[in-house]
Amino acid sequence: MDDVAVGPLDLAARVDDALAVQALAFGLGDEEIAVRRHIVLRHLGCTGARALGATTPAGRLIGFVYGMPNDRSHWWSTVVEPYLRSQGLDHWLDDSFVITELHVHPAYQHRGVGRALITRITDEAEEPRSILSAIDIESPARGLYRSLGYQDIARRVLFPSAPMPYAVMGAQLPLKRP
Repeated sequence: MDDVAVGPLDLAARVDDALAVQALAFGLGDEEIAVRRHIVLRHLGCTGARALGATTPAGRLIGFVYGMPNDRSHWWSTVVEPYLRSQGLDHWLDDSFVITELHVHPAYQHRGVGRALITRITDEAEEPRSILSAIDIESPARGLYRSLGYQDIARRVLFPSAPMPYAVMGAQLPLKRP
């Protein structure tokens, strides 16, 4: 990670760069990118929303994370709340910092960039815990989250228009370190 710097990101100004990274990391097409662009810009207007970026010495954005204090009235919370409530875990929606997106360019994955982004943004959170959702498969991302202390708090969560189920994961803050 010596050639990558992690720091504050003006996500509104670099939304297209960030979405290009997300498209590569997540396999998104142009139509999905356009939808997500609108969502990202809307999220940035939420109280407490903030972003970090990972950049090369030349200033190329190769990773980003953004999140905000969770709000039960936001769309994501309204989708996951019934799944959490059925497990008696809907209190995780309160006093939590939600990781909305975390993506790293495939050429820079497995180098500690994602870990640096998520630990730094959650270290700055005032909330006592963090929540996120990830595709409900055993993946490197889920392995990273588990190594940081995230645990599954709901599985097989279905988001409208998502082709695969998701898991909701939660962790006490600060996140675990290796």
